[in-house]
Amino acid sequence: MRAQPKASHYINGRFVDDEQGAPLPVIYPATGETIATLHSATPNIVELAIEAARAAQPAWARLKPVERGRILRRAADILRARNAELARIETLDTGKAIQETLVADPASAADALEYFGGAVASYTGDYVDLGGPFAYTRREALGVCVGIGAWNYPIQGAGWKSAPALAMGNAMVFKPSENTPLSALALAEIYTEAGLPDGLFNVVQGYGDVGGALASHEVVAKVSLTGSVPTGKKVLALTGSLMKHATMELGGKSPLIVFDDADLENAIGGAMLGNFYSTGQVCSNGTRVFVQKALHDRFVERLTERTKAIRIGDPLDPETQMGPLINKAQHDKVMSYIGVGKTDGASLHYGGGEPKLQGFENGFFIEPTIFTNVTDQMRIAREEIFGPVMSVLSFNDEDEVIDRANDTEFGLSAGVFTRDLPRAHRVIAELQAGTCWINNYNLSPVEMPFGGFKQSGIGRENSLSALALYSQEKSVYVETGDVASPY
Repeated sequence: MRAQPKASHYINGRFVDDEQGAPLPVIYPATGETIATLHSATPNIVELAIEAARAAQPAWARLKPVERGRILRRAADILRARNAELARIETLDTGKAIQETLVADPASAADALEYFGGAVASYTGDYVDLGGPFAYTRREALGVCVGIGAWNYPIQGAGWKSAPALAMGNAMVFKPSENTPLSALALAEIYTEAGLPDGLFNVVQGYGDVGGALASHEVVAKVSLTGSVPTGKKVLALTGSLMKHATMELGGKSPLIVFDDADLENAIGGAMLGNFYSTGQVCSNGTRVFVQKALHDRFVERLTERTKAIRIGDPLDPETQMGPLINKAQHDKVMSYIGVGKTDGASLHYGGGEPKLQGFENGFFIEPTIFTNVTDQMRIAREEIFGPVMSVLSFNDEDEVIDRANDTEFGLSAGVFTRDLPRAHRVIAELQAGTCWINNYNLSPVEMPFGGFKQSGIGRENSLSALALYSQEKSVYVETGDVASPY
């Protein structure tokens, strides 16, 4: 199971290391074994990465957008050609089932590179007719951008952040989560192979101190973070104090509303995707499942049948449907929330155990878990758990469920299942969430903006919205006559 990369960091088109940095062990979540050991970036490594990006960025920004896009599209092709290899790295890094990583991880990064590589050529400024004089706007690169990734979708996050940044003519220094450092290094190599000039995509490893050093560096123009709300607040306070651009994609406690006219199997499939996919470690998960009373009992009965059939096991086995949690700390946190749910009076309807699988006795596995008789004020209904724990709540009518769904500090996502499409659109319009679904859940195509309201973040990933957030707008007034001056 060894997965040792050539070195810890990737700077200016080559692997580099500095063994003076703190050790950064990579743990395979299914067994608890160390499969690689890297080193956190020292101040020297941080400076090398920033300087490489600063030096390379101006010439890159001067290229025609279509030329930049061509390189991104070549990199997307390489990602797809190596999908199986990259998916295996992602499974070793995260513990997610290989059947997921084969379709949802490198493929999602490739989609981002392909989309932004094509979209940027037509992402231009505006012409403003002023009745003789005229004005135009230019979209210009920000400069050096920092991306800070999360551990649940490592290569996807690296692609989602680097693709729009590079397409717009920026350079990026990317810091993966210390829990999942491997696949960003693979992406960096692929960028180089595709023809990306050295210095434009650099990867530095490290803990929070490295992220802080990157975010506060005077050369850096923008920081894009995917992470928890507390971390986002710290980074946003720092970047705001330094007048840097920032995108914050943070956590959630999203509502998934099932009306009694919904297609039962589809609604249950959506709820399971919104709670158990990636072992529940998805920021947009619909972990508060509101089911209208007339459907509640049938919903819970059929949900239980389907949940019992989930296959937990070896993440590298293509038949496995659910792997372990990322590490022991997250495992223990989720188990503590299961205990809190029981203590607070919710009914542990299914799961909640810690399966001990032959050959994987030290893995961080938890059964998919369903709580019923959950009330809005219980901690399991208010706090982000980030594990395979679903809370099922019942409701009477539309107005009631909208009020209850919005009664949260978060606002990342929301979903509605109903056959009544006017009602679906009406309810979605009232929900305070940035990314919503009707009759599905957790699909995030690159063409659609992704991000949250309230405490769930600022800015958007993906779509043309991301190109706007990795650029700055310059207005130019052009006089075609004489200057009218009283002096």
